[in-house]
Amino acid sequence: MRARLVYQSRKRGTLESDLLLSTFAKEQLGAMPEAELNEFDRLMDEPDWDIYYWATGKRTPPERWANSALLEKLRIHAKNEGKAVRRMPDLS
Repeated sequence: MRARLVYQSRKRGTLESDLLLSTFAKEQLGAMPEAELNEFDRLMDEPDWDIYYWATGKRTPPERWANSALLEKLRIHAKNEGKAVRRMPDLS
């Protein structure tokens, strides 16, 4: 499941979502418990731009994601307060 989610997070269709989700997956997937993996899997079913706008705070997420701890982690990742230079991770 983790390998599929890594692939899906990188091959979204928009560069912005690819970069945001693939770097998040690289940093977080290894430590995610099963329930959070399942939630991330459900998030991957949402449209690219919706995920991007929710993560960057440009739009309010729908009720089903309003209290999501996973989405909050993604928002923190998107803020990149450490100013890390991010690049697309390898698929290996």
